[in-house]
Amino acid sequence: MEQTSSSVFDIVIWSGTALSLLGLLGLVYCIVRVSRAKRAALSDEAMRDELKKVMPINLGALFLSVIGLMMVIVGIFLA
Repeated sequence: MEQTSSSVFDIVIWSGTALSLLGLLGLVYCIVRVSRAKRAALSDEAMRDELKKVMPINLGALFLSVIGLMMVIVGIFLA
């Protein structure tokens, strides 16, 4: 019987996948939040305030997604 053991690179790949999915969920959250604000027909100033609140979350989600994808690629190359 063949025993499988997870190497460090497998852990890097799967943790990168988890980070990418977390970033994707953050992006979906931002899309839903902005579309709700758009449907609410907010005033120009209220819409700007809402977008200012969503922007850091959006950038953080993009950062997580990119870092996760980089981890997956590095893990695959080095495995």
